[in-house]
Amino acid sequence: MMPLIYAEAGQTQIIKRIGGSPELKKHMEDLGFHIGGEISVVNTLGGNLIVNVKESRIAISREMAQRIMV
Repeated sequence: MMPLIYAEAGQTQIIKRIGGSPELKKHMEDLGFHIGGEISVVNTLGGNLIVNVKESRIAISREMAQRIMV
């Protein structure tokens, strides 16, 4: 298991755990980040990541990406 920030661009990963407060976890679930779901990094821009989740591209901060374990 590793934080999402270390995943290579273009490779599909499976979300194993989402850390943080209950409010943050709820927000992430609302965006489509679910344990067992697929995620892939599209690009990294200044430490922030653009990811594909459920056929959508979402920009997340480096801090949020560190809480997503794949």
